[in-house]
Amino acid sequence: MTLSAAAPGPAAGPSAPGTSAPARTADVHVLDLVKRYDTAGGGVLAMADVSLDVRSGEFVAVVGASGCGKSTLLRILAGFEEATEGVVEVGGRAVSAPGPDRGVVFQDYGLFPWLSVRENVAYGPRRKKLAKTAAAEVTDRFIEAVGLTRFADRFPGELSGGMQQRVAIARVLANEPSVLLMDEPFGALDALTRSDLQVELKRIHRETGTTVLFVTHSIEEAVYLADRVVVMTGGASHGVPGHISEIVTVDLPGERDVTSPAFNACKRRISELVHAPA
Repeated sequence: MTLSAAAPGPAAGPSAPGTSAPARTADVHVLDLVKRYDTAGGGVLAMADVSLDVRSGEFVAVVGASGCGKSTLLRILAGFEEATEGVVEVGGRAVSAPGPDRGVVFQDYGLFPWLSVRENVAYGPRRKKLAKTAAAEVTDRFIEAVGLTRFADRFPGELSGGMQQRVAIARVLANEPSVLLMDEPFGALDALTRSDLQVELKRIHRETGTTVLFVTHSIEEAVYLADRVVVMTGGASHGVPGHISEIVTVDLPGERDVTSPAFNACKRRISELVHAPA
């Protein structure tokens, strides 16, 4: 395990499972980000001096206590909120609004309950006006990638929470975004389902090479999934703006044993950073 300001991650272009699409640049670049909210009392400085670079194909997790700004950072990258100051770029282009180069998965699955699994996943490809056969191919590929081929004609209300989250992930991936932004996507799931989906997400990331920025409260989840873990501290309740205190490079093999001494040493170090005075 090493600490760094912005250590380089693996460079790999995303492609759909089973294909060999050319690499695509998907770097995330954040420099001196400031977020301030105007209030009747004069304003709240939520985040300050946040800088982060994420390489194409890298999996980066963001951890920290509630209110430190990790979800706000994700929303700014998604284009749902604007930065007050600083540089926010994806693929070399400034972020000012949501765009097809970024896919977002929330804890709330956000599925259309009146559409089947197949229709939910096909929604993006159809909006992109892909040819019918091409849209069907992309849809089926990502339904298979999340292990739901047998349930393609079911409706969300007929599925478990874990299965619905798999549909949500497939629906986003079917849009073939350069960057996948995930805001505590497994937070509402039971421990066993959460563990299963962590394994699935690692496999999908390995197969697609999509750049992932993953917000979580779980340090164990972050260490299990990520190449690097961004530790954020501070926030309004701490009297200082949210900021990045350390970036930890996870020097562990791809297949990680959560019971190993090295894994738990990494967890302890990150826990110390999260709970250190802001």
